[in-house]
Amino acid sequence: LAQPVTPELLVSPSSQDGDLGSECPEDRGNWTGRLDFLLSCIGYCVGLGNVWRFPYRAYTNGGGAFLVPYFIMLAICGIPIFFMELSLGQFSSLGPLAVWKISPLFKGIGMGTILIVSLVAIYYNMIIAYVLFYLFASLTSDLPWQHCGNWWNTDLCLDHHVIKAGNTTFPVNITNTVSPSEEYWSRYVLHIQGSSGIGDPGRIRWNLCLCLLLSWTIVYLCILKGVKSSGKVVYFTATFPYLILVMLLIRGVTLEGAWKGIRFYLTPQFDHLLSSKVWIEAALQIFYSLGVGFGGLLTFASYNTFHQNIYRDTFIVTLGNAITSILAGFAIFSVLGYMSQELGVPVNQVAKAGPGLAFVVYPQAMTMLPLSPFWSFLFFFMLLTLGLDSQFAFMETIVTAVTDEFPYYLRPKKASFSAVICIALFLMGLILTTEGGMYWLVLLDDYSAGFGLMVVVITTCLVVTRVYGMKRFCRDVHMMLGFKPGPYFRACWMVLSPATMMALLVYNIIKYQPSEYGSYRFPAWAEALGILMGVLSCLMIPMGMVVAMLREEGTLWERVQQASRPTMDWGPSLDENRTGMYVASLAGSQSPKPLMVHMRKYGGITSYENTAIEVDREMEEEEEE
Repeated sequence: LAQPVTPELLVSPSSQDGDLGSECPEDRGNWTGRLDFLLSCIGYCVGLGNVWRFPYRAYTNGGGAFLVPYFIMLAICGIPIFFMELSLGQFSSLGPLAVWKISPLFKGIGMGTILIVSLVAIYYNMIIAYVLFYLFASLTSDLPWQHCGNWWNTDLCLDHHVIKAGNTTFPVNITNTVSPSEEYWSRYVLHIQGSSGIGDPGRIRWNLCLCLLLSWTIVYLCILKGVKSSGKVVYFTATFPYLILVMLLIRGVTLEGAWKGIRFYLTPQFDHLLSSKVWIEAALQIFYSLGVGFGGLLTFASYNTFHQNIYRDTFIVTLGNAITSILAGFAIFSVLGYMSQELGVPVNQVAKAGPGLAFVVYPQAMTMLPLSPFWSFLFFFMLLTLGLDSQFAFMETIVTAVTDEFPYYLRPKKASFSAVICIALFLMGLILTTEGGMYWLVLLDDYSAGFGLMVVVITTCLVVTRVYGMKRFCRDVHMMLGFKPGPYFRACWMVLSPATMMALLVYNIIKYQPSEYGSYRFPAWAEALGILMGVLSCLMIPMGMVVAMLREEGTLWERVQQASRPTMDWGPSLDENRTGMYVASLAGSQSPKPLMVHMRKYGGITSYENTAIEVDREMEEEEEE
């Protein structure tokens, strides 16, 4: 039988463009199980920063006292922004670019997000390549960074076994010496002595290049079929790190001297709470640890069913992430306490953050344990699984954002398009595999997701609450979840979250310090390049505004007003979910009672359609007022 033809007058413009309609969301794909989404979010948020940044930040900012500002900032900044991102993605079933149908004037925010995520994905996969390098190096009976006497070692190299033996007979001055693990990292893995600075990258390190190629291949194979494939991989990559973390924790706390490290990590110094720096550090840790603003949360939520309970998921993921960070601190500092006892130095002399902890200090501690290759392999395998699922999210964000913009061209070729993106980012990352690649990695790490990311998140928060409107946004959440966000969320979205992030932004600008790597200071042109990276993502916002206004007609103010309104096809992607005010853009909506048309087409009243009727009633009351 021929399908009935809908008269053109009853078709919304968006249906003709092909951005809406039941056909697209089916092609787009969904999670195959409810746990896929939850585990993907946990895997995305629980990353390398939980292991190598949180413990160090805690001990430098008041130990156990740091948990007070940490949980307060989680409540003010973390949970509300996290929930807002998930709500936007799930409600619209759109990626970080197409979601700005909510207010096309601000589509530049989406472009800024994609630029930030692309830069982060380039260097984040290089860190995974270093982890792979160490993982393969651990497959030996003797770890290569265990002793001095290799070709890469210098006269300054001092073996910890020598220190331990020396402590009983004569004092050893270790201030001008270097550990074997530090020389292995800088002189063998990085071969940084072959570069004089960021302007002299030197030759490509082919073993690092192959590790980078392998890490991109793993990422591509896991995102090959979008969320259908990555959603299954996270069952392993999101859960296995916890098993290893518990093993490392049990091994750590049973070591002699472990209590020294744990005491150092957790002893509360409440006088630190009077310092603004501690509160800023807590907010920064929350901000980067939860991954808000990168578009990953929005992307993952866009593959949910319309009525998925993201309210519950928000609390599971954010609190789970915080507990993981605290647990990781115990695993790290128990081993550092043992190491400080072995070396006979205070804990603060062995404690480091970032790559220094993962590739120098912890590997050195591993050499002091029986079965050191086994523990080293476990540690780096944990870092690999922690890093991979965060990288899946970055890649899924980029691919989803672009394919949602050109669904009819790119969705059928999603696998090929993903391959093109992976190859392009691999080629851009080749400079990181050179002898001076670490300088470029530090520059990318310091500037790619700095103030640019904060500007993106602040602007998103203000657009949703002020331009789109708090009432409308709460009504959308009500329609999707069956209840309205409470006063806590509304207060955070309207005032507390934007104000806190503005304070963060101002603090970062005032306390700006040029990048450095060890004793190396970056030249002025490299600083300028870094600042340009940060500013470029912010400039996308005014550029997007100009493009949006050029597409409208009328005076400048009329163009601004038209471009800031949601498009006709904004709202739930599937027709059966377009209840309440969104019925108006459905075919047949010119009927005097559009909700009746909707119900006749999709069946009787469900609990969510009851919600839609309530929303309709509220709107009528507002109009009467």
